[in-house]
Amino acid sequence: MKDYGPCPFVTNIEEAAKQNNYFRIALWTGKHLQLTLMSINVGDDIGLEMHSDLDQFIRIEKGQGMVQMGNRMDSLDFQARVYDNYVIFIPAGTWHNLINTGCVPIKLYSIYAPPEHPHGTVHKTKEDAEMHHDHY
Repeated sequence: MKDYGPCPFVTNIEEAAKQNNYFRIALWTGKHLQLTLMSINVGDDIGLEMHSDLDQFIRIEKGQGMVQMGNRMDSLDFQARVYDNYVIFIPAGTWHNLINTGCVPIKLYSIYAPPEHPHGTVHKTKEDAEMHHDHY
């Protein structure tokens, strides 16, 4: 897989998400929108983060977890369990994390508006992502 943006692109997003084994890969990056695929290992998480100037949409294609959100890093007062086919809307300026509480990797796709990661981003592991991305 590679970043197909900003060219026109069509895919079966469910299959693409389920086939992805990288922590994060940008599948399409345009001027105002970005689609990434993620695979979150059992017992792992995305990592507590906040995007001050963009909204984020996440859809769980496989797996289960706990999403936490809040207005402050130390006050994640919104929590919800998520499963296959659930969506998560994260408003700009909201601290958030997604923790894998299941027994298989979470397979998901995420849409950022505007884009969050550089065109062609590939993070094979969470450690790769943390080295190249500031969550705060």
